[in-house]
Amino acid sequence: MAYVINDDCISCGACQPECPVDAISEGDGKFVIDAEKCIDCGSCAAVCPVSAPNAE
Repeated sequence: MAYVINDDCISCGACQPECPVDAISEGDGKFVIDAEKCIDCGSCAAVCPVSAPNAE
């Protein structure tokens, strides 16, 4: 089950370098996670200051 970044995202980019499979990219107004690449590790959620990434 992939992680998803909700609308609480403040586009700080803290999550992007933490992703071991490069599944996170900057989207329109918030960062997005490619569900095909996500390995459900939770690294993004651990560093997010607003808890935007959540398991789907």
